[in-house]
Amino acid sequence: MDIITYEQFGAAGDGRTDDMPAVVKAHEEANRLGLPVRAREGACYYIAPIARCAVIRTDTDWTGASFRIDDRDLDNYRLPLFDLPPEGEERPFPLTSLRAGEDFIPNPAGEELFVRVYNDNHRDYIRLGANQDNGHSRTDAFLVEADGTLPSPVSFDFEQVTRSSAFPIPAKRLTLRGGIFTTIANRWESRYDYHGRNIRIRRSNTAVEGITHYVEGEEDHGAPYSGFISISDCAKVEVRDCLFTAHRIYWTIGSAGVPVPMGSYDINCGAAVSVSFRHCRQTTDIMDRNYWGLIGTNFCRDLTFDDCVFSRFDAHMGVTNCTIRNTKLGWQCLNAIGFGTFRIENTEAYGYAFVNLRGDYGCTFKGRFEIKNCVWHPAGKGRTVFNAGNDGTHDFGYPCWLPQEIDIDGFTVAPPEGENAGEEIGDIWLFNDWTGKPQGEVKYPMIPPRRASVKNVCGVRSVGLCQNPELLKETAFSCDR
Repeated sequence: MDIITYEQFGAAGDGRTDDMPAVVKAHEEANRLGLPVRAREGACYYIAPIARCAVIRTDTDWTGASFRIDDRDLDNYRLPLFDLPPEGEERPFPLTSLRAGEDFIPNPAGEELFVRVYNDNHRDYIRLGANQDNGHSRTDAFLVEADGTLPSPVSFDFEQVTRSSAFPIPAKRLTLRGGIFTTIANRWESRYDYHGRNIRIRRSNTAVEGITHYVEGEEDHGAPYSGFISISDCAKVEVRDCLFTAHRIYWTIGSAGVPVPMGSYDINCGAAVSVSFRHCRQTTDIMDRNYWGLIGTNFCRDLTFDDCVFSRFDAHMGVTNCTIRNTKLGWQCLNAIGFGTFRIENTEAYGYAFVNLRGDYGCTFKGRFEIKNCVWHPAGKGRTVFNAGNDGTHDFGYPCWLPQEIDIDGFTVAPPEGENAGEEIGDIWLFNDWTGKPQGEVKYPMIPPRRASVKNVCGVRSVGLCQNPELLKETAFSCDR
């Protein structure tokens, strides 16, 4: 016996019998023996609305099989369907403090590690707006090589490291391949009860190839989803040649007591390092405003998106270093705050701005933007490459920086579409007037860019630095159209 099948443990694969108990047992045996799992071609495995989780520690091939995931009347919405736990035991990492920009720390383990650190005595990302909150403990996640080198430097200052965790990076890659998964959507009350029922990846050095996920049965209400592919607390994960489905927008009452649309995701990344998405698409129209943006990320580092078509990219609570190339982004556009270098190449994007710096987290990006050979379709009356909104009266837990260096080389502004078709673009600016009308004392002003360079811009009459020139009068600006 060199493979494990679900049928060996009683799976029917007829689309009606609950096959999840057999799936769980098959993976238990595969893990014990160190053997791969293979689904039966043509099988349809039904997963009933009963919380069960299959732990995966070996290569799994679902090619040619399908799964129907019934979330109606679900008894426990938090448990994943498939869990890839980290290899090796969690250990603390010996740190008492860290400096932003640090690229070496002693590594007594002598092997490559995924490390996450916290300062529980400091709060960051103190959110503003309809979903306001009290923020989160300062945290960062990064790779540490065997000799102590950090391929990507620390983002925050840590006066204290109150807790930490480290996991070794497995030498062998684990691969999930193929399979068509269909979620029959939940009927829960529309509130922030994020549903799992997903593939949760916490194992470093993992590949996901050729998976398709559909959603059916959405009604006029339901709870949001936290991502059918959920990648967290790990490093070196590649997702390629996959097809995803955006979720319908439902409304609830936010923490500020006003109605808000709930984010619901088919892809979610949290505290994940060196993660790439290549040749991925979505089933729903990227311009259909009935569906939420496909992906959300928090606390991530070194993300890459290459040849993808998604309704949105979102670095929610910050990304350190991101590359988006050969990609098309739809109605919810490109949203980002964070650190490091953000590269956007050969990419086409829609939106009020080409890049929206999230106002609920202070519009901060401490680093550099490189934009090369891109196309922007402005929505509405939007005429700024970067959109920001921070009146300087709220403490987000950190100083708020506008991108310190901006290099744009090759940028086409497309003619307006829809109800604004036929309008002349005229002038554009790199930045809007982000201050608005302050509602109190300006105690936390934004730190302006040092320099911005623009060349080879098409489709506009002129390019200015800021709609309020006084805000960036110290910024070095060059424009060669």
